[in-house]
Amino acid sequence: MSRDDPIGDATAVVAEFYPQARWALLSGSVLTSSRTTGSDLDIVVLLPDGDPQAPCRESRRFRGWPVELFVYDEKSLDHYLAELPSRRPVLTRMVATGVQLMGDAAHADRLQARCAQVLAAGPAALTDAERDALRYKLTDLLDDLTHTADPGERTVIATTAWTVAAEQALAFNRRWTGGGKWLLRELRALDPELAERWLSAHGDPAAIADFSQHVLDQAGGPLFAGYRAAGSAGSR
Repeated sequence: MSRDDPIGDATAVVAEFYPQARWALLSGSVLTSSRTTGSDLDIVVLLPDGDPQAPCRESRRFRGWPVELFVYDEKSLDHYLAELPSRRPVLTRMVATGVQLMGDAAHADRLQARCAQVLAAGPAALTDAERDALRYKLTDLLDDLTHTADPGERTVIATTAWTVAAEQALAFNRRWTGGGKWLLRELRALDPELAERWLSAHGDPAAIADFSQHVLDQAGGPLFAGYRAAGSAGSR
């Protein structure tokens, strides 16, 4: 089955399953040069306030497409946009970069502009406590990687450190992070040479240790002795 019209097919998805939508957006790599034969239709749908179908995430097959529907009413959409879990603006990016399919264009325009501003501003600067916690975490991984004598453990620790070091390079530079392909995309946006060095280190524990050390050095160096993290009052 032909998949040459993602916008038309996404519009048909919304018309069939959510005809009551206030508006809907198509987002994701299907609209970019990064589109592959496996690209899906990522559709954000805004339903009328109080609609019992919102919020939800729903996966479907439609006209040969894998479809991911992210369904909200206004209150739940505002809630999830405000969360920004782990400095990953997944929903914010989907809304900001989406193509409108139908509905209240003026309302969608305002929300897209707001999301674009959030993306451009970047995440909040790390607090001193957050920065120290990240330094401590990577220091601990690097210490384990340096001293383990078990080849299996070395592989696991190196793989973990490889991902954590990239995430922290972004956090220390007040940049958004991401999972999977978005981690690489964000790192390339920060520094293409750093991203290439990170990719080249994959699978090589010594190179991963060097990369992790570089990230730590840029953030103030390793941190172990003197590190202290206070617990919450509710845990007493």
